[in-house]
Amino acid sequence: MLRTIICMLAVILYLIVFIPMLGILWLIGRKYPRFSDIVSLRMVQGIFKIILFLAGTKLTVIGRENIPEHEAVLYICNHNSIFDTVINYSLFPDVTGIVAKIEMARVPLLSIWMRRLHCLFLDRANLRQGVATINEATENVKAGISMCIFPEGTFSQGESELEMLPFHEGSFNVARRSGCKIVPIAITGSAEIFEKNYPHVKRRQVTVEYGEAIIPAELGKEERKRLGAYTREKIYEMLLDHKEYRSTGEIMAV
Repeated sequence: MLRTIICMLAVILYLIVFIPMLGILWLIGRKYPRFSDIVSLRMVQGIFKIILFLAGTKLTVIGRENIPEHEAVLYICNHNSIFDTVINYSLFPDVTGIVAKIEMARVPLLSIWMRRLHCLFLDRANLRQGVATINEATENVKAGISMCIFPEGTFSQGESELEMLPFHEGSFNVARRSGCKIVPIAITGSAEIFEKNYPHVKRRQVTVEYGEAIIPAELGKEERKRLGAYTREKIYEMLLDHKEYRSTGEIMAV
């Protein structure tokens, strides 16, 4: 329970102490938007890395070389824990917005930082708003800002990461319309940090793997139509490898 309290206090203190920075970054962003975005990203990465340290989370990261350089991409990730966002943001090499649940837009201060990082808020109960959010995510990618989506729409809550929910195909319109590459991300072990031990935060090992970038234009017609299912299969294959090596204790190449 102590780890949980410490992690929560770290987030609260960050949000309060750095309130003045929100105004400063806004002013800087009016003239130097790219610089403001990078500073915002590095600041958020800093607190998230501190949270992972306080939680005792150890990351094994595989496939960084699969992230295309100097271009915006669509990250697609399986979703088992609130820590998935913390882990992803601690590793993103460049400015990236996450498509989050609409409820996150109501969290004071945190939602402001999310907007600074070009995060978007999706209301799945409102079809028109959902379409508008995906369109905005597409425009972000066209403008050079990567986006990250958890296409299951919520935590899978299965016994293992292999029990993923179906991927919402609409999420992949970002790649279809922008022509960007899709980088599949497979995360194993994140739910063991908190959700499976609620309300306790536990020291755990987490595996994060970036798969080979998917280029929709190079896929066949049927694969493009079922881009969500296709990407889900790629993530499933990575998760299957994680399960095998974690059960045997073997170390994967990183």
